[in-house]
Amino acid sequence: MLSGEYCVRVLVQLLRARLRSYTPAIGWVVFFQLIQTVATLYLPTLNADIIDKGVVTGDTHYIMRIGGVMLGISLVQIAALGVAVFFGARTAAGLGRDVRAALFQRVQTFSAREIGHFGTPSLITRTTNDVQQVQMLVLMTLTFMISAPIMCIGGIILALRLDVPLSGTVAIAVPVLGIAVSLIIARMRPLFRLTQERLDRINQVLREQIAGIRVIRAFVRDDRERVRFEKASTQLYDVQLSIGRLLALMFPTVMLVLNLSSIAVLWWGGHRIGSGDLEVGELTAFLSYLLQILLSVMMATFMFMMVPRAEVSAERIEEVLGTDSSVVPPSAPRETGALRGRLELRDVAFHYPGAERSVVEGLNLSALPGQTTAIIGSTGSGKTTLLNLVPRLFDATEGEVLVDGVSVRDLDPQRLSEAVALVPQKPYLFTGTVASNLRYGRPEATDEELWHALEIAQAKDFVSKMPEGLDTKISQGGTNVSGGQRQRLSIARALVRQPEIYLFDDSFSALDYATDAALRAALKNETQGATVVIVAQRVSTIRNADQIIVLDAGHIVATGKHRDLMARNETYREIVLSQLTEQEAVA
Repeated sequence: MLSGEYCVRVLVQLLRARLRSYTPAIGWVVFFQLIQTVATLYLPTLNADIIDKGVVTGDTHYIMRIGGVMLGISLVQIAALGVAVFFGARTAAGLGRDVRAALFQRVQTFSAREIGHFGTPSLITRTTNDVQQVQMLVLMTLTFMISAPIMCIGGIILALRLDVPLSGTVAIAVPVLGIAVSLIIARMRPLFRLTQERLDRINQVLREQIAGIRVIRAFVRDDRERVRFEKASTQLYDVQLSIGRLLALMFPTVMLVLNLSSIAVLWWGGHRIGSGDLEVGELTAFLSYLLQILLSVMMATFMFMMVPRAEVSAERIEEVLGTDSSVVPPSAPRETGALRGRLELRDVAFHYPGAERSVVEGLNLSALPGQTTAIIGSTGSGKTTLLNLVPRLFDATEGEVLVDGVSVRDLDPQRLSEAVALVPQKPYLFTGTVASNLRYGRPEATDEELWHALEIAQAKDFVSKMPEGLDTKISQGGTNVSGGQRQRLSIARALVRQPEIYLFDDSFSALDYATDAALRAALKNETQGATVVIVAQRVSTIRNADQIIVLDAGHIVATGKHRDLMARNETYREIVLSQLTEQEAVA
């Protein structure tokens, strides 16, 4: 558990760094808040004059004249407050926008390792709810907190000017209120941290349930998932209930001190009026100043209620902003000119931090332009990890991954991204249209190029039958098309990119055998000058590859062509015979 002092320091650092560009706007907020606060403090004095010099003496002209002055001051107060709130709201909104943008840009640099460390639900919560907490604190600070100390100090000075002995109530009330509020706030801070963590948990459960709704329905696990969500929701409820109890204690405490102070002023002030030491108007003004002083303390109380949660949120935000990606771009990228796509792995190993063993180890392979390299192995043998090392979704913990003899660590990330197209194991389409998804890697691609890519990917027929063709809407994740259609559109997206290296991570698994065969035949002609690496579980997909690499427990156990591997490698032979008969395997 982080200390309160550390969280405060993190919040201050975050605000200092992010609000620097809003210094002029904050200056205007302070200026207009000062005007409206001075106007607010001046009104009780004028009201006292009306009572003592107008009402008591029956001077109607004086009452009308001072009343007009009060009306003018009130209008100035309203106008100044409106301008201050405008600049304050604008500053808070700008801060929220800037912090969200900074979080988004930082997350975009993360490798899969950092994404896995934080977790997608937590990153979503930090980018939305945590930023909102800090933004709300800034808004309330600029709207209320700036005026609170001015009103408190000004009220004390004016109260002392009216009657020093009566001001003893202020000297007692303010410390009592401050101590009571501090004790309550100290208990609230850890609860606010727990609230954010419970929000992460609800996001995680809800995200899993929405994404896995078909599995839940298929296995009739609705009741189990309902109980699971209710448990996460109840945990959040319990924490918020504890916070609510403290809040329920805070405001009655504030009102108790305020009302007792008012009673004390009226009782003592009545005696002083009877003795002739105080005028009725002065007592009214003093009571107004007392209320303003305690009101400013109440506003500070409200701010203190928000500060602990904002501190926790700021610490969570800074944790993301302060995390560097394990995939670091080169400080001086190597100049390579045009890349041909020759891919090499030299003694490559990868393991996750704290893992007992490496996912892959001692990998040595070469994939050449114009050739198709296939990778096959049992589940968990490291096939996907091997592919992810090429576009630097991870960085190898040992050894080197090279493109045209240059380590991918030394290549400009943009150039590497242009040279490599990865079709992932789980194809993903973005909200938009068929065309916008296909142009994701090359926005300038023409419609003719899109249709050509669709034809190669065996997707032209079903796209042409869609109501609006290339302009047909695609929902988030591509849920309005089938799994096989998503795979073919993902393959077409890679073809539109026209890279030097194609990486297919089990990208044909949802296709029927006929479509698979037709797609591979068309793909062979389209990618003649490129390096093609295919990860597949289906033997028919890779049996005609120029070289087949067999992975087992993260190690390369054999390399060769289909017939050669059938004759000399038992691991490959077992995989093949689990899908084909002996006669089909050697045909």
